Amino acid sequence: MTITAGVDVGSGAVKAVIMECVGDEARLIARASARIRRREIAAVVDEVFGTAVRAADVAAVDYVATTGEGEDVPFATGHFYGMTTHARGGLFLEPAARAVLDVGALHSRAILMDGRGKVLSYKMTSQCASGSGQFLENIARYLGVSQAEIGGLSLEADAPEKVSSICAVLAETDVINMVSRGISTANILRGIHESMALRFARLLRSIGVSGVVLVSGGLASDAGLLAALQDALDQDNRFGGAIRVTGHPLSLFAGALGAALWGAFRHQRLNLGGAAWTATTATTAE
Repeated sequence: MTITAGVDVGSGAVKAVIMECVGDEARLIARASARIRRREIAAVVDEVFGTAVRAADVAAVDYVATTGEGEDVPFATGHFYGMTTHARGGLFLEPAARAVLDVGALHSRAILMDGRGKVLSYKMTSQCASGSGQFLENIARYLGVSQAEIGGLSLEADAPEKVSSICAVLAETDVINMVSRGISTANILRGIHESMALRFARLLRSIGVSGVVLVSGGLASDAGLLAALQDALDQDNRFGGAIRVTGHPLSLFAGALGAALWGAFRHQRLNLGGAAWTATTATTAE
């Protein structure tokens, strides 16, 4: 049995999981996450990892794998690229998935993979942030709604208002004008979701996706965005209804899960001895 940890350091949040792996079987033991919010990233990593370890109630971790911006985590055993970990974590959450759409705080990326989680192709959005979680969060803050309310409100829209620009700054100006014209919050949000969905559909099309797509990242729980994306794909004749979009309650942790799983594979493959982290070592370090 191997106990592994996956730590995903994103631009907006840190996520950590602890997993128990026996051969090809893996079980999630504990998870934790926290927003960075202008804090020192190292402090957030320590906080989240510590919370996950305490929840798992383990005295030692055999392999600590990082991903995202976690190359410099001092207690890590190894680091894995984000597209690799999201593909493997996405497959763990949804075995039928053959692609992952990772919608991060600042960027989004589409990842095509096979049935073993091997990355076949990928593509990221451009530098413009209007297809990102941070952009949607900024809009919601201006509209006075919480992130948890966005998806439900979007689904209530009856006349979505189109956003004319793909530039985040200009799109925010569009929203200000919509509010001044009395456009409802639901129709504004749905319009933004549809604009984002069109960009994501092009991204998926560019890597030749078909079958099931798992959405990961902070916006994976946004039912309005997932509905808009499914509509955009269904209306594109080039897809012919061949793509099904899905989320998962643990989609936020896809990268961390993938890191932990690849860490277990590497640990078992290389027959590494000794624990990467122990409660005794952590106490001594403090």
